Amino acid sequence: MNLRLCLTIPASLFCAFVVLCALFGAPPFAPQPAFAQSASTNTIGRIDVQGNQRIEPLTVQSYMTIGAGDPYDPGRVDQSLKALFATGLFADVSIRRQGNVLVVNVVENPIINRLAFEGNRRLADDVLEPEVQLRPRIVYTRSRVQADVQRILQVYRRNGRFAASVEPKVVQLEQNRVDLIFEVNEGPVTGIRRIDIIGNRNFDDGDLRRAIATKESRWYRFFSSDDTYDPDRVTLDRELLRKFYLERGYADFRVLSAVADLTHDRTDFFITFTVEEGELYQFGKVDLSTTLRDLDPESLREFLTITEGETYNAEEIEQSIEKLNFAVGQLGYAFVDIRPRVDRSREQQTINLVFQINEGPRVHIERINITGNIRTLDKVIRREMRLVEGDAFNTAKLRRSRQQIRRLGFFDKVDVAQKQGDTPDKAIIDVDVQERSTGELSFGVGVSTTETLVGDVSIRERNLLGKAQDLRLTLGLSAIRQQLDLSFTEPYFLDRNLAAGFDIFSRKEDQQDRSSFDEQAQGFSLRARFPISEDLKQGLRYTLRSDKIENINNSTSQFIRFDEGEFITSSVAYNLTYDTRDDIILPNTGVVVRGGQELAGLGGDIRYIKSTAKMAYYYPFTRDIVGAASLTGGHIVGLDQDVNVLNRFFLGGDTFRGFESGGVGPRDEATNDSIGGNTYYVATGEMRFPIGLPNDFGVLGRAFTELGTLTDPDVSGPELLDTSNPRLSVGVGLSWRSPFGPIRIDLAQALVKETFDKDELFRFSFGTRF
Repeated sequence: MNLRLCLTIPASLFCAFVVLCALFGAPPFAPQPAFAQSASTNTIGRIDVQGNQRIEPLTVQSYMTIGAGDPYDPGRVDQSLKALFATGLFADVSIRRQGNVLVVNVVENPIINRLAFEGNRRLADDVLEPEVQLRPRIVYTRSRVQADVQRILQVYRRNGRFAASVEPKVVQLEQNRVDLIFEVNEGPVTGIRRIDIIGNRNFDDGDLRRAIATKESRWYRFFSSDDTYDPDRVTLDRELLRKFYLERGYADFRVLSAVADLTHDRTDFFITFTVEEGELYQFGKVDLSTTLRDLDPESLREFLTITEGETYNAEEIEQSIEKLNFAVGQLGYAFVDIRPRVDRSREQQTINLVFQINEGPRVHIERINITGNIRTLDKVIRREMRLVEGDAFNTAKLRRSRQQIRRLGFFDKVDVAQKQGDTPDKAIIDVDVQERSTGELSFGVGVSTTETLVGDVSIRERNLLGKAQDLRLTLGLSAIRQQLDLSFTEPYFLDRNLAAGFDIFSRKEDQQDRSSFDEQAQGFSLRARFPISEDLKQGLRYTLRSDKIENINNSTSQFIRFDEGEFITSSVAYNLTYDTRDDIILPNTGVVVRGGQELAGLGGDIRYIKSTAKMAYYYPFTRDIVGAASLTGGHIVGLDQDVNVLNRFFLGGDTFRGFESGGVGPRDEATNDSIGGNTYYVATGEMRFPIGLPNDFGVLGRAFTELGTLTDPDVSGPELLDTSNPRLSVGVGLSWRSPFGPIRIDLAQALVKETFDKDELFRFSFGTRF
């Protein structure tokens, strides 16, 4: 189709227009495409940040997901808004569009200038500060503050204060800074009003309450926190209840629930345990089986603590496994895995056991971690370990390590556990200890039937500077004795397993009531002790001393007047000690046997040989009842001279309860003076038991009997009263591990005695520890 256009434009103008179009393209008034105009108006030309004070605009833009030159997208704008809020830097953020400019308006969160706690009297600032996340120079946000409030409340709840409240206060400062103050209302301790147990048929509530760690609130528990609510302690109580029943034959026992209800005033909890006891089981057939070569399982039967027909006891199974592990380890099998196979017959209510002894995986020690030792140095604990990093894992040595650490006497609790290391063939040993007080400031007091009061003051630190060094200073200030002793022991002299120490002493003692003379002594001792085996140790000692017997008059025994004067003693001694006790302070099991001799005559004026021995055996009849039997004795022989009265043995007081100090043995009939003896023995039987008071009191009862004699004073004469007939006393006592230290009361009656013996009914001693 042809289209004709008629124009009346002059030819010269038309030619000029054609030339311009050729040079510059389309004319400026030519119409633009519609999509080009829309793109230019939808593009973000720039981003304008407003309201910022500390934060640079580029920093704000870096958090956004949309930038200059990007097409405007409401979705990306919304994402940018959320991203800016998520930084925690801003209290408020708004984004709006003005033409092709995106305006971001921000309100910055303030910076914390100072953080403080007010009202916290029970928990110090250094306890609360590690729990909060906010710090000075950190951005303040409400969410962080509320999170820290909850953390502080959790700390108070762990300390038994569920009524505590925390209110954060903000003090506005210049330059957009604030002081943050947590105002704490600690409230009272949240106690345990009542503990109820539902479902128990065979044991009453009292038995079960004594078995758990949580206790009902009582006025006398002011030294304990067991009567404050602790969720972790309630969880432990579930296990303690289960342990209680499993040790008494109820293998199907379960704790169905443990519920703690807080009272409306938030001051107390009601705790309810719902249990299902199940049936009572007995042990059935008990066998041993092994896959280890050259190991006869029947030879290990003596280490089993259970027999067929006994009431089922899960603790006995654990003890049998422990003893089997130890016995097999002693035979040289380092890698052993002992597992009990249980065959339960619900119809016959019996449990058959097979202890399967297999070769365990070859495991070596990767690392030993020690925790809980606040004062005691790590090396003090590590040198008692019988395993070190790189050794083959050995259960027997691990058990021995725990025993050695306990025998240090520095810890109330020693837990040694193993867990898998970085690889299955490596083990990590965790040693967790709880330190006990090792410093002692003790006072001793004795009251006799003759109204004699004796006492002493002793300051001792058994773990000096956490290095296990023993330093003791004793000062006797009683009416009859003035004493000053200084003693020091280094347990690892020159970093060797050699204990070395010294003693310096000066003593003046009034023996007028006992033997009608006064005694003075000054001197020093050097001593050393080293192990021969794990349980056997030998000690050596050298002593140089000066003694003086004075203030003798006509009423003094003629047997003592012979020894009046001053003399020098130079002696050497040795002793051997075999000790398997589990604890040297309050032993529950084990034996200690000690014997030694002393030779005097290496110079000086005195020459003799003195022999002494002691044996003690401890046996736990139950967990709380421990029996002890001991036998001590001694004999001294003079070398070409009679034995001096100061070197003889004297019995009574603490060495023979029921008699005065020096109340047993040879006596001068004319003057009633005790002159001591050259030979003695004392046998003691004692039972330690609870007396029904709560364990929080730490009060134990004791019943004891003692049998012994003292004779052979190495002198003769018509006035001498002496017999080798045994004496016998019985008694009871109380010991209290009070917050002020150990307190002991003894009441003893001498049943068999001689007419010239002096008995004592009551004896009391107390001490305080720091």
